[in-house]
Amino acid sequence: MAPQHTTNVAADMLIRAKSIYTLDPDVPVQRSITIQGDTIYGISPESNGLDALIRPDTRVIDEPQATVLPACDDSHTHLIFAALGARGSRRQDATRQLSLLLYKLARVQHQGAAASDIAGADGISTEHPILVRRGGHNAVLNSKALALAGVTETTEVPRGGKIGRDEKGRLNGLLQDAALSFLFKALPRISLQERIAGLEAARASYAAAGIGCVRDCFVTIDDMAILKPARDAGRLHTRVRALIASLGATTVADMNALLDTMEPYRALQNDPWLSVWGVKFMIDGGIEAGATEDAYCSEGCGCPVGATDFRGRLLWEPDTLVDVMDVVLRRGWRIGTHAYGDRATQNLLDVYEKLLERHPDLPQGSLVMEHGALATKDQQDRAVALGIPVTIQAPLLHDVAGIQEIYWGRERVNRIFPVRQWIDAGALVTAGSDFPVGPYGSMFSLWAMATRKTVVGVRGPEYAITVAEGIVLHTTAAAKLLGETDKRGMLVPGRFADLNVWNSDPYEAAQNADSRLETTLYSIIGGQVKNCPAS
Repeated sequence: MAPQHTTNVAADMLIRAKSIYTLDPDVPVQRSITIQGDTIYGISPESNGLDALIRPDTRVIDEPQATVLPACDDSHTHLIFAALGARGSRRQDATRQLSLLLYKLARVQHQGAAASDIAGADGISTEHPILVRRGGHNAVLNSKALALAGVTETTEVPRGGKIGRDEKGRLNGLLQDAALSFLFKALPRISLQERIAGLEAARASYAAAGIGCVRDCFVTIDDMAILKPARDAGRLHTRVRALIASLGATTVADMNALLDTMEPYRALQNDPWLSVWGVKFMIDGGIEAGATEDAYCSEGCGCPVGATDFRGRLLWEPDTLVDVMDVVLRRGWRIGTHAYGDRATQNLLDVYEKLLERHPDLPQGSLVMEHGALATKDQQDRAVALGIPVTIQAPLLHDVAGIQEIYWGRERVNRIFPVRQWIDAGALVTAGSDFPVGPYGSMFSLWAMATRKTVVGVRGPEYAITVAEGIVLHTTAAAKLLGETDKRGMLVPGRFADLNVWNSDPYEAAQNADSRLETTLYSIIGGQVKNCPAS
């Protein structure tokens, strides 16, 4: 696999390591690798096998005890949310009282809102809006923020959403799922430079955690106005595949209008740094409202087990969803759809099957299931038969297992993300974090998939997979999902030079809890060092 060495060829970078795993099944472990420009030029099983390519300006990274692997993809995450969070986390002026309030409001999102929640927030301020979000499904606002969002006692609840009320029917500040469309009216305008600075911090954090490419599953058109300038300035150092959020587009006309705004970014579909992958839909709610076949154990309000017939929330009429998605496919975009509960998964497979009947020659990977958390064995087999890939997020399960058991009970939580079954069924499975609901990071995800450990103990150990399988889900499988197997996912000549240098060997260390938060020695994306000991 090493190239023929000629006197007029020089390496921009040479890396020597104990083990270089190429992930090409036909290539054994290597000991050195060279990079020219943004691509891999040569590999060698000998530490000094490529030394002839060294020139005075060649950067040599010599880490004789280190391990090199392809950079990982996070196939379902929210880089934009991380960018906004990075901006906020640098503020040092939060009072202890406000910190306590935010903690209480965060508990509200997990345990169900009460009438005093707005009162508590208003006790901090009635002049300034207060907002706490968790992921893409929940937000808690004080009365000032609700007013800015235009939410009043008489506001009509949109289909597929929830406007929280107390036992007396008064607003309690909770907005959920489709009702989050009101939230955008209340969000403050942040300058372009502030947002780019947040993006810089976020991408650096992702790179240090071993993530070289993110599939951001909730990007607005306004966010593209931040991502593209960063890309044009060479400051988008993590590859981004953006899914444009369909939130608020509930009719064919709405979707056509959204797709019109996406059209200027059509040229980015094949850009190596920033591409618009397609459109993101949500067919059900999340932790508190995922659509299930069986009733919830509790709606999170302290009700005793069996006291509810709530089965989560479907956000679309299936026939309407087919027609709206059909427009997306006809205009040449792909679709990723959040389906969390088993009832939602069944509905989504029905919708996707109808779309495939309308589009029998649809390119593989045009329709993706995001999560499929409670997918049954029959649903898994059906997805495989239809050619539907699935993205799973073990870090999400790790963080929310205890909360989820309030709603679904332990038996169902044990079955969340049955990765072993998905793989054995022959599905194309890729791995991610769903940050900010779950923490991002290569080692954390590998550890969570291999151990099935959560904040409340091991859940569903029969669905655990090996570390080697987990690495595939983050690399070669992820590249296949994106249609980029000829460019990324393996460390062989001609592929992009996207790689991580680890202090320990992930194959050996990933099941060790002490290694789950390990960062890279070097993260190299497109031949450029994005994280190193001196950075």
